[in-house]
Amino acid sequence: MMVGVLLAAGASTRMGSPKALVKEKGLSLLAHGVRHLWTACDAVVVVLGSNGALVRRRVEEEFQGLVGSGKLNQDLTTAHRHGSKGLEVTFVANRGWRSGMLSSVRIGLSEAIGLKPEAVVVLPVDCPSVKPATVHDLASLMRMALKASRTPRERREFAYALVPRFRKDRGHPIALSPALARAVAVDRGARDLSDAVRRNARLLGYFDVSDPGVVRNRNRPGD
Repeated sequence: MMVGVLLAAGASTRMGSPKALVKEKGLSLLAHGVRHLWTACDAVVVVLGSNGALVRRRVEEEFQGLVGSGKLNQDLTTAHRHGSKGLEVTFVANRGWRSGMLSSVRIGLSEAIGLKPEAVVVLPVDCPSVKPATVHDLASLMRMALKASRTPRERREFAYALVPRFRKDRGHPIALSPALARAVAVDRGARDLSDAVRRNARLLGYFDVSDPGVVRNRNRPGD
């Protein structure tokens, strides 16, 4: 099982309204993020914080509309192709969201680890332009890297991160092996996700892509 973690807990002070609900091409950023992760992941964990109840209610209404209109039929076909039985999403609350994104990463990874994933793909909600094919390819490369391990024990202990890169700029989402996900989830000394990965990864790989969406963030109106 591949598990996605979507980080959507921030206050969105620069955006001026809940970022997760900002629309792009007719969908909220949160809906975009979940659907991107579904292209490769059997389950998606969404971490909410600021305005969490409002965001969850609006997004659940949005997905009900998408189901009713048949717009998720292709998502379901894609999910079946990579072995999923359906489209699964779980919401978890980060009550300490004010302490920064890394706190949401820890909560999301802890929830994901409970699902016994073969790997975890982490995506911030403000990256709606990532191409679904990029997410799929990233997850596939991580799966291949883990299968190359010589023994089951080596696979379990292999702390590996795979990061997409566009024109030498690092972006999102990032894929974490289970061993690295567990280490990041309990690391209390790291400053942010990048620092946590550097502190705990045995190996860090880069995946050069032609997708500018991996480095495009929507932080302000007009971005």
